[in-house]
Amino acid sequence: MNLTRDEAAERADLLDVSFYDVVLDIDPEADTFRSVTTVRFTAAQGASTFIDAVTARVHQIELNGQELDAAEVVSASRISLPVLSDDNVLVVDADFSFMNTGEGLHKFVDPADGEVYLYSQFEVADSRRVFAVFEQPDLKATFSFAVTAPASWQVISNSPTPSPEAAGTGIDITPLTFDNKLSADDAKADRLTWRFAPTPPMSSYITAIIAGPYESVHSQLTSSDGRVIPLGVFARKSLASYLDADNIFRITRQGFEFYEKNFGLPYPFEKYDQLFVPEFNAGAMENAGAVTFLEQYVFRSKVPDATVERRTVTILHELAHMWFGDLVTMKWWNDLWLNESFAEYMSTLATAEATEWKQAWTTFASLEKAWAYRQDQLPSTHPIVADIRDLEDVEVNFDGITYAKGASVLKQLVAWVGQDEFLAGVRQYFQKHAWSNTQLSDLLSELEQTSGRDLSAWSKVWLEEAGLTSLRPEIVDGADGLIESLEIVQEAPELHSGERPSMRPHRLAVGFYDLDPETQTLQRTERLELDVAGERTSVTAAAGLRRPALILLNDDDLAYAKIRLDPASFATASAHLGQFADSLPRTLIWSAAWDMTRDAETDAHSYVSLVLDNISAESDSTVVLVLLRQLATAVELYANPEQAQRLGVEVGEELAELAHRAGPGSDQQLQFVKAAARHARTESQLTFIGSLFHGGATMDGLEVDTDLRWDLLTSLVTGGKAGNKEIEAELGRDNTASGHQAAALARAAVPTAEAKEKAWADVVDRDDLPNAVAGSIISGFNRVHDSELLEPFAACYFDVVRRLWQERTHEMAQQLALGLYPAHSVRQETVDATDAWLADNSDAPAGLLRLVSESKDGLVRALRAQARDAAR
Repeated sequence: MNLTRDEAAERADLLDVSFYDVVLDIDPEADTFRSVTTVRFTAAQGASTFIDAVTARVHQIELNGQELDAAEVVSASRISLPVLSDDNVLVVDADFSFMNTGEGLHKFVDPADGEVYLYSQFEVADSRRVFAVFEQPDLKATFSFAVTAPASWQVISNSPTPSPEAAGTGIDITPLTFDNKLSADDAKADRLTWRFAPTPPMSSYITAIIAGPYESVHSQLTSSDGRVIPLGVFARKSLASYLDADNIFRITRQGFEFYEKNFGLPYPFEKYDQLFVPEFNAGAMENAGAVTFLEQYVFRSKVPDATVERRTVTILHELAHMWFGDLVTMKWWNDLWLNESFAEYMSTLATAEATEWKQAWTTFASLEKAWAYRQDQLPSTHPIVADIRDLEDVEVNFDGITYAKGASVLKQLVAWVGQDEFLAGVRQYFQKHAWSNTQLSDLLSELEQTSGRDLSAWSKVWLEEAGLTSLRPEIVDGADGLIESLEIVQEAPELHSGERPSMRPHRLAVGFYDLDPETQTLQRTERLELDVAGERTSVTAAAGLRRPALILLNDDDLAYAKIRLDPASFATASAHLGQFADSLPRTLIWSAAWDMTRDAETDAHSYVSLVLDNISAESDSTVVLVLLRQLATAVELYANPEQAQRLGVEVGEELAELAHRAGPGSDQQLQFVKAAARHARTESQLTFIGSLFHGGATMDGLEVDTDLRWDLLTSLVTGGKAGNKEIEAELGRDNTASGHQAAALARAAVPTAEAKEKAWADVVDRDDLPNAVAGSIISGFNRVHDSELLEPFAACYFDVVRRLWQERTHEMAQQLALGLYPAHSVRQETVDATDAWLADNSDAPAGLLRLVSESKDGLVRALRAQARDAAR
């Protein structure tokens, strides 16, 4: 089912595709659906090619009026097209399968009411699971969809939703004249046909079909060119009461105004629908005018502010794609990074400048940039502009390099060329390339014109080389507390490949901080901005200045590099971390401390103490969320195994105490309670969690709502204080999709060999579980207080992982390969077993080899960290 870059280039040279007419006939009770595709395209006379289609059954294929023999031309994912004409009309009539993996046309049955919901997910190459298509981004065309479905449904696509017409009133629902087409007389009275107007030219991966008894809220806005743009927000009926559409519309309006002003072009499509859909694999997808979102962004219970902010960034990320990605689209997937990085950078900028979330760059530093640093130190690290040879390469490159490092480097570029100049170049880019396909060089050429900078050298070291460098200060103190000299030393650690990244140019700021005696806060007293390049850069402006209590490299987080603090500054930070007046410099210190722990430069116990002593002073919800995740990693993977159990108990006690001290109803209270439940393991800790769950104990301002009840119950189950009886009772209270997923997680968390064996068998031996349920089972399987319970499965993983990769779709295979790897088994024997598997399976698919080697790297890092902690 692969497509290579060379095949795509050859096909793009051969074809000019103008129009698709796609007719879908949907029976929600069936396992397949009928799809009839008519494609119009030109080609060289006498040439041959292929069209992509992953069919369940082919009824008929007609090329230029001649029927093709399906037995001869149809393979697993392609239909061969021999002897083309100058002008061609292809008709493919076939059945396609509904999916439950979040790919193609996903089918979901709501356990709350039995209703069926569908949505499409086509990136990278899954529109071929719904209709016959030349599946590559540079073969843009116009699409016209017609969908026949139950009359009680709504059907949404890229074009505005038309008034449906009754199927059975003479409407010809397919363009075919074949004997086996569905006739008007065969149509059921309770079915309707929606015929959508043709779209503008677009790539197939951003087309969309969403159908089902969705409920919706509608509004509108006026675009910068005076057009009225209809807005819609959609969710399942059983979730619709939780849909805060007014907030979503407000963010959308803020985004429209920000982007239309800064991009210099009005919104390019006719309407803008946002649909929250079940069992979605990603955060969202930028289908033109019909964006789909992870359903967890409909908040049925109280969530951390971090999640609300993340939804805001995601809404603005997808809206940015309407221009960068949908209006102007990459030619081939090697520029996927630019598509995603641009949207990530612009959505953070828009969040910080146009919404209530003014600390968005703090969130970016703690979440996105940390992801980039982590990914960039793996053996699989790659240049931002990756060598994408085929579709399999694309699928494993949806990673921290593509999204987070790319966005971080764009931030570095903006600091270097100037934000006004950057946005001016972007405006020229959109004006010049609207509705077409581009390459990286097209954007860089516009930025060179507006900034006056030659970006060829910048592009080479930042985009075409992997890895990251480190920056540390070297300070010579003079007399009377003055600085004699300050130099920034750049170091390039060796990559797993043996190479070293270049000494890259950075535009960054150096911040001086002192403790204000009146407010007892760390305040910035000096900010020195400069260009850094090579191994050593002298900060000449620092000479003669008074030595502050703390010197912070990369203040304001402009550069992409790991940073270190001098000993005096680190001591100040450790003693006064909670006293920074601003959140971003504090976050940079947090990041440096965690990075040092991951690199085994400091011990896990010290990091745990740093977090527990200062987290209550943290004002940014996302930073708290990230710190609590890192705290769990430090305890469970990086601490000396001989002391990890005791450390875990201490952490559980302190988190419960932090929850009690937090403000009633505060974000911190909620996060600390959830974390205390995650770490509860002693009799007294579990008794406290049980009291919250059963209502015997209360905390002022804390509402033990539906989702928190599941968190508390899973804690009790993991600790052996509840089991299947309590899980089924809770499911009876919450017979929803989320409830079934939470119950699956809790069942898999039961701390018995039998429960773990069943969880393993459910995801390994069965292939019928929906993606979300399988993911929940994997999460529960890995929830243990004693990792010995999972040791028997370490060897099993290496026996089955290659088979799973071959048999499952990409999304499911990746979920299993990552989720079932024995990351809990932090011992040299597991590293050796991984090495042996890698050696024995060197011919395995590159994506699988990558994921296994990345997982092994996590073990090696954990072993180093444990050794450092033991030596403290």
